[in-house]
Amino acid sequence: MFLRIITGIIGIAISAFLIQTGGTPFAGFAILLALIAWHEYCSVFQRAGVSTAYVFGAITLILMLCCAWLGNFEELLGAMTLGTIAMFTLMVIFGLRPTDICVSAAGLIYIGMPFTHIILLRFLTDEGIPSENVDTVQNLSDVIASLVTNFDLSQLQALFNLDTGCKLIWILFLCTWASDTFAYFIGSAIGSHKVAPSISPNKTVEGIFGSLIGTIFTAILFGHLLFAFELSQMAILGLIMAIAATLGDLAESTIKRSAGIKDSGFLIPGHGGVLDRFDSMFFTAPVFYYFAVLTGLTS
Repeated sequence: MFLRIITGIIGIAISAFLIQTGGTPFAGFAILLALIAWHEYCSVFQRAGVSTAYVFGAITLILMLCCAWLGNFEELLGAMTLGTIAMFTLMVIFGLRPTDICVSAAGLIYIGMPFTHIILLRFLTDEGIPSENVDTVQNLSDVIASLVTNFDLSQLQALFNLDTGCKLIWILFLCTWASDTFAYFIGSAIGSHKVAPSISPNKTVEGIFGSLIGTIFTAILFGHLLFAFELSQMAILGLIMAIAATLGDLAESTIKRSAGIKDSGFLIPGHGGVLDRFDSMFFTAPVFYYFAVLTGLTS
C-alpha cells in the first residue's frame, strides 16, 4: 500500500507538470505511454497464444498520435486505415492467422484512439492566458488571502496558465483518478457484494457506488467551482465518467484474465503496467472528449 501511494504521488506530480506544460513534452510523453501500452498489450496476448503485428502496430500508433498532435484529422484516419490494411496484407502474404491480425487491429483502436483523444483534448487551445499569470509575490498573496477569507476556489486559476484544453484535460484526469481511487478505498473498506468475480474478484457494488459519488463530487469541485463550468453538466459528466471508468477497468481485466495474468506489466511499482494504470482512461478519454464537444465545453 505504501509503495502504491508513493508511486501515485510521483505520477500525479509528473502528470501535473506535463499537463501544465503542454506542447512537445505532453505529446511526446503520451506517445511514449501509448507505445509501452502497445508492448504490454502484445505481450499479454502473446501469453494467450496470439501473435500480434508488433512492428506495424507500433509504427501506426506513432503516426496516429503525431497526426492528432498536429491536428490533422484526415491524416489520422488515413494512418489508422493504411496501418490496418498493411496488417491484413501481411496476413495474405505470410499466411498469418486472421485471429492474430484482428487482435492487432483491435489494439490500434483500444490503445491508439484513447491516447489520440487525450492529445486532441489537450491541444484544443495550447496557449497561455496572460491575464491569469501570477508574476509577483503580492499577486500570489492576494490569491491565497482570497481563498482563505472568501473560499473562492476560482481564484486558484490565477496560479496557472490555463487555456480550455488544459482545463478539460485536468477534469478528465482528476475524474478518472477519483473513480479509481474511491472505488478502491470504499471497496476495500466495506465492499462485500461482488460485481464480476470471474473477471475482477475485487470489484464490488459498494466500490462502484463509491466511484459514482467520488467522481461526481470531483467533477463538481473542479469543473464547476474551480473552472466555472455549469453545475448540471459537471454532475452528469461525473456520472458518465464513473460508469465509463468502471467498464474500462473490467474490459482490461477480461483481457488479462484470458491470458491468466494479474498485471499487464511491472513498470509502475504498486500499480502494474501502463495498461493497468490507464485501463479506465481508455474508456473515459473518448467519452469525455465527445461529451465536451456535444455540450459545448470546448468553446
